[in-house]
Amino acid sequence: MSNATPPTPMQCTGPEHRQFDFWLGEWEVHGGPDGTSHLGDNRIERSDNGCWLVEHWRGASGNHGTSTNAWDAQHRVWRQFWVGADGVVLRLEGGLQEGAMVMAGELPTPQGGTQLQRIRWTPQPDGSVVQQWDTSDDGGRTWTTSFRGHYRRKRSG
Repeated sequence: MSNATPPTPMQCTGPEHRQFDFWLGEWEVHGGPDGTSHLGDNRIERSDNGCWLVEHWRGASGNHGTSTNAWDAQHRVWRQFWVGADGVVLRLEGGLQEGAMVMAGELPTPQGGTQLQRIRWTPQPDGSVVQQWDTSDDGGRTWTTSFRGHYRRKRSG
């Protein structure tokens, strides 16, 4: 028998682990030129041990996906691992920038190149959140918005 002490489980209670808490909740997501078009619904919940957030996206057009989001204490960055119903797997990393959570990554293109991805979640004074997803096909020289959604909390009951 060994007298070795088992490792202490990670405690996910530091302030870094709460930086993305503004995204927790049940949301209706709207967009379009006037902000009234229903884009979908999203539920963001914390894991039982408090170490990660899980996203459950259901788009109004039927698309859906899930992401896991966690503070990587070893590398001191936030990471997101997204899997869409279309089979797309996206890995992002980043952190808070001027009060917004900003994460970036890349996806291969069908032509063999790379498309840069950048997503920004910005909490608003009224408790809503704006998510903007931008892509770049030229190494970051120019960016195009591929998704902009205004998250409004669902009313309970």
